[in-house]
Amino acid sequence: MVTPRILFMGTPAFAVPSLEALVARPDLCQVQAVITQPDRPAGRGRKLTASPVKLAAQAHDLPVLQPTKMKSEETWEALAQYKPDLMVVAAYGRILPPRLLELPQRGCVNVHASILPRHRGASPIAHAIMAGDPQVGVSIMQMDEGLDTGPVHGVSSIPLQSTHNRGNLTEELALLGAQALIEALPGILDGTSQPTAQEDERSTYAPLLTKQDGLLDFSKDALTLSRRVRGLNPWPGAYAMQGDKRTLFSVVSPAEGAGRPGEVIQANSKGVLVACQSGALRLEEVRPSGKKLMAATAWAAGRGIQEGDLFNSSAE
Repeated sequence: MVTPRILFMGTPAFAVPSLEALVARPDLCQVQAVITQPDRPAGRGRKLTASPVKLAAQAHDLPVLQPTKMKSEETWEALAQYKPDLMVVAAYGRILPPRLLELPQRGCVNVHASILPRHRGASPIAHAIMAGDPQVGVSIMQMDEGLDTGPVHGVSSIPLQSTHNRGNLTEELALLGAQALIEALPGILDGTSQPTAQEDERSTYAPLLTKQDGLLDFSKDALTLSRRVRGLNPWPGAYAMQGDKRTLFSVVSPAEGAGRPGEVIQANSKGVLVACQSGALRLEEVRPSGKKLMAATAWAAGRGIQEGDLFNSSAE
């Protein structure tokens, strides 16, 4: 029996466990090559840096392709030479044209970090946290020409915890996604898996986030803002402004308290509280402008923040 041939497409750390899981199962499939985005400038020196997926592929001596144009004839020929039975995609970061979707005999499947049809789009984990979803998870989806609209082979989920932020939940779902992929793969490869169509009317959209999305609006309630801080940690980061000074809020929790939205109503060794439209945010870890990450109580002890100070509202 010929081992099914797979091309893997992915870029960030989220995709690495899925690649590793495939490589670890030579009895199930053969990973022929890895496609990832071109090296990008990173760090203070803006040095060209390989993606986590590229580094993982190189560690296994797998061929790496880094096309710049997905619709080009050159890209199609480079992938077609492998005659793949299936392409597995995990956070690749680019839209695949129909010609590539149709290249493998079994098409393309995607490891998507949400319980579809909820949170289709580029930032599902952050949006799930900000929405306060009770359950989060991953879907193994048969790809079509739409944006995360294809039928689903399987879903794995876990409860969303108050300790989850975008960073640690991404790590958890990456492992869950790899496990779900391996569980679904035999049926996908032999054609016995019958994916379930999504209910489009229940879908939500999770657009790409930018640094501007991090500005907090204290006219919102404390629970909503605490979820937003968690959903944006570590990137793009939630922050508030005092004039032209920016303070990053790394760890917060909702608390009781009242005052003008954005007003510091407590700043001492017992804690730092900022009033919201209803309730207050308890600041636990912050990074003031020009400073390192610190405990909010240390910030208050150093007189970096005082009762009566006012953070601007993004609604103003």
